[in-house]
Amino acid sequence: MTDALLPAAPQPLEKEGDGYFRKGCNPLAQTGRSKLQNQRAALNQQILKAVRMRTGAENLLKAATNQKVREQVRLELSFVNSDLQVLKEELEGLNISLGVYQSTEEAFMIPLIPLGLKETKDVDFSVVLKDFILEHYSEDSYLYEDEIADLTDLRQACRTPSRDEAGVELLLSYFIQLGFVESRFFPPTRQMGIMFTWYDSLTGVPVSQQNVLLEKASVLFNIGALYTQIGTRCNRQTEAGLENAVDAFQRAAGILNYLKETFTHTPSYDMSPAMLSVLVKMMLAQAQESVFEKICLSGIQNEFFMLVKVAQEVAKVAEVYRQLHAAMSQAPVKENIPYSWASLACVKAYHYGALAHYFTATLLIDHQLKPGADEDHQEKCLSQLYDHMPEGLTPLATLKNGHQRRQLGKSHLRRAVAYHEESTREAGLCKKLRNIEVLQEVLSAAHQRSRLKFNQHQEADDLLNLFEAPDIISKTEHEVEIIPPQFSKVIATDFFQKLGPLSVFSANKRWTPPRSIRFTAEEEDLGFTLRGNSPVQVHFLDPRCSAALAGAKEGDYIVSIQDVDCKWLTVSEVMKLLKSSVEDDIEMKVVSLLDSTSSVVSADSPWQ
Repeated sequence: MTDALLPAAPQPLEKEGDGYFRKGCNPLAQTGRSKLQNQRAALNQQILKAVRMRTGAENLLKAATNQKVREQVRLELSFVNSDLQVLKEELEGLNISLGVYQSTEEAFMIPLIPLGLKETKDVDFSVVLKDFILEHYSEDSYLYEDEIADLTDLRQACRTPSRDEAGVELLLSYFIQLGFVESRFFPPTRQMGIMFTWYDSLTGVPVSQQNVLLEKASVLFNIGALYTQIGTRCNRQTEAGLENAVDAFQRAAGILNYLKETFTHTPSYDMSPAMLSVLVKMMLAQAQESVFEKICLSGIQNEFFMLVKVAQEVAKVAEVYRQLHAAMSQAPVKENIPYSWASLACVKAYHYGALAHYFTATLLIDHQLKPGADEDHQEKCLSQLYDHMPEGLTPLATLKNGHQRRQLGKSHLRRAVAYHEESTREAGLCKKLRNIEVLQEVLSAAHQRSRLKFNQHQEADDLLNLFEAPDIISKTEHEVEIIPPQFSKVIATDFFQKLGPLSVFSANKRWTPPRSIRFTAEEEDLGFTLRGNSPVQVHFLDPRCSAALAGAKEGDYIVSIQDVDCKWLTVSEVMKLLKSSVEDDIEMKVVSLLDSTSSVVSADSPWQ
């Protein structure tokens, strides 16, 4: 077994506040997947260089007036575009890499398509966040060095997540953490100066923005991509493995659909609404394919009602792949969707369509009408198999007439053979599909089976007497569906919770620097009451009391008492602290809100 097929090593645990988070896989380890990621990173850099050269040449072409110079630039531009196309094809090859992404079990099955993770550049949070903590929160920024380091480490770990639920949880925890970071440090009114750069998963073209939304969207995309890799990695020779594959692809569709509906203006093309719509269809198609494989796992009995069920199930798979291929062929998606993906969708549409006709032919040719209780059931099943039967045929008459039944069956076999030929031809047109041996073997075996059965029953006058086999109605007992992301299942602690409750201490609120109020209580009368809950506010302030004369104001938030941090204390806890100090001078620090132009999202939202 090569290193490409070895399972990922256990991930070490790193401290995260009072808990732990898992680090990602070691990108320097010489495993097949780490080599693949390193290749992706190198290709991204080459594509970036080529894009810059193309941009420079295009600008020179616009500015140049000398005809010879323009001709030379056009020649250079053609070379650059050619190189760029080659690099993009290499990236496409990595996206459909079988040695790393597919199951390690030997299986006679058509491969599934995973998404590659988006690559990113390093980000330095330190300087910007420290400056903001000092400027906006009026706190010593060096007290938050560990928190900033935790954020940086978590982001770094997310670049190489393991292909399992722990990897998904790692990415989700960072996504939720980004919600806290956005609320704490990214005011809606100005840029923060932190540049996020992510490479398009399909084209390798980089996108850079100071907007944290690009970071959040890219992490969401990678969560969806990781689910696709988990799905393609499942052992499809077991029922549990196929169930896990169906679940993984449905969750991938849910994440990608959520990304499409939530981030509608992402500059990276792999996250455009049009591309995401196609990717969602692709995940659901692969989930439906896995459903069919699960039905066939224990073998397909040559029994009338079983064959009806299987024919309709596989017709459903063919239908979703036809719809997927049609979506992949539409502008503007077809310009950037990998050619091998569109080709494989077309191959599967023909292949599974052929199987639907083969199973229908088998139930017609191999089975006679059974008089009695099953007669009505057989007639009903056959009638539900078609929208309409060929002219002159009815379900019951066809079942009773052995010649008609065989003729209709042979019509389906002829159509199955034609579809098998189309699937083989489409696979042969794509270089990458031609090199996938198991795909060629599966297509060839299915083709030979249909042709053999047709030859066994073929008669000399079939060319004239066979009619066009009708379409088969698709039907499934397990309609796959989008599983929306469940952010609430992942618990992530705000790294910067020391700054105070997010309902008040956020980037979109402004308040005065902390003011020190030194006062005395007269006979345990503070001169004010308290309200609110973390942080507590001054309420019903007597304008003649010691605290008011020292500068306290109605509505002030109490942030500390006698140097004890009070931002997270309740009313009863703050009152207890105040009363324990009544015999001495009380030093209380407060802040006053300057405005409240926007509200903070609720605590149960993934965007907090």
